[in-house]
Amino acid sequence: MGGIPNFVHAKVNLSVDDLLADAAANGEGTWSETKAFTVQTGKRTGRSPKDRYIVRDTLTDTTVDWGKVNQPISPDVFHTLWAKAEAYLKEKTVYVSHYQVGADSEYGLPVTVITELAWHQVFVHHLFIRDRTVTVGLPEWTVLNACSLQTTPADGVNSDATLILNFAERKILLIGLLYAGEMKKAMFSVLNFLLPNQGILPMHCAANVGECGDVALFFGLSGTGKTTLSADPNRYLIGDDEHGWSERGVFNFEGGCYAKCINLSKAREPMIWDAIRDGAIMENVVLRADNTPDYDDGSLTQNTRAAYPLDYIEKRIIANRAGEPEAVLFLTCDLYGVLPPVSILTPEQAAYYFLSGYTALVGSTEVGSVAAVTPTFSTCFGAPFFPRPPIVYAELLMKRMRESGAQVYLVNTGWTGGAYGEGGQRFEIPVTRGVVTAILSGEVLKQPKTILPRLGLAIPASVLGVETRLLNPKSTWADPEAYDRALADLAQKFAENFARFEVPDAIRQAGPH
Repeated sequence: MGGIPNFVHAKVNLSVDDLLADAAANGEGTWSETKAFTVQTGKRTGRSPKDRYIVRDTLTDTTVDWGKVNQPISPDVFHTLWAKAEAYLKEKTVYVSHYQVGADSEYGLPVTVITELAWHQVFVHHLFIRDRTVTVGLPEWTVLNACSLQTTPADGVNSDATLILNFAERKILLIGLLYAGEMKKAMFSVLNFLLPNQGILPMHCAANVGECGDVALFFGLSGTGKTTLSADPNRYLIGDDEHGWSERGVFNFEGGCYAKCINLSKAREPMIWDAIRDGAIMENVVLRADNTPDYDDGSLTQNTRAAYPLDYIEKRIIANRAGEPEAVLFLTCDLYGVLPPVSILTPEQAAYYFLSGYTALVGSTEVGSVAAVTPTFSTCFGAPFFPRPPIVYAELLMKRMRESGAQVYLVNTGWTGGAYGEGGQRFEIPVTRGVVTAILSGEVLKQPKTILPRLGLAIPASVLGVETRLLNPKSTWADPEAYDRALADLAQKFAENFARFEVPDAIRQAGPH
């Protein structure tokens, strides 16, 4: 149980400057003109879900929702591969640092990260929390990353790369994985397993705070707008991706941001643009001949990324936590163009859309996914990261909503006027920002409401700065009958997906008909 390996050549708790100096000397990447360190992650430019496992033992046997997402593996296979990684790294120079995940002294976890590459250590330095505030003596987690080692099916795994979570021994093993997002999502999965037992809702969401202290949450998969919309120049950022919600309020799991870079522009996303500087890490971003980043170049992947510390965001909550939210936004990228840009959800609708997690894969973070934009249902807006059965998280959301009085909204950041590839247009960022501003100001709740037929969703009569015709999706279609057919198609997909959930009839009937 526990235990941190001893290595002959370990560099412990180096500064970012020293780590980057080693990364450059080791030929791990290239400096961009913006002084961000730019790396490539090889054939895996996103997470590799088919190579992710959880050790099945007495702790996890009946508590994990086993299946294609949470694949079981035996303790013996884990121990063999851990020893293999230790032996591989034994004589190499490794980088070791001590962090915390979870900006709460009671619920945070201490974690030691051991990496083969210096830039990987810079990544976790940016994304995890540098200053430990957790209670002294809490059990330590260990992340061991041997990215240049490879596995084979003979090792009892799927391919040449493997990620294994061992909850009982508090260990995470990564072999053959260069994509740094695997490390952060592995620790996210750990918190998603542990926190529900303490009454904490772990969330795949961004969070920010207004001038008056009002907190807003932004749920959504990659590409739906979490990072973009939460990085609001008029509000203070808590974090862009992972949070916990307790009876005391919301706290960030991380100490940095991991932003998508594809088609990034200073005009549309100024806070992110300005943060990619001085030691930030850029993954798979193509550099021009003069070493300036070409954010429009997706030749390596649509999932180009930048990692930087929260310190690089001028308007941020330094405490990394705040009170309970007043507004909860479910960001859904609707490929069918049938959902309105904003809807006000009842508690039953909130449960339905949270469990459904309907959106689109836009520049997917997973390797092996198709290049085209495709619809998906990702339970709790983050199915790949939640080890327990979905209802555990849905019930916690309902509890937190009841106790806080938070209002939930469904915000379509996808298509309108037609389906994707069939004449529809994606909502422009300024339109969605106008919708979000109206939600956070309370304007949406003050407007007269209309209930959309078959969808049953309440929409406001007007939103300042947004064309009124955009609010009712059917009115944006040139062919109303084509809209009805698209709605029927989407409603059928919702019903088929939701059939697997055992919930009260009031929740089941809250979806599209």
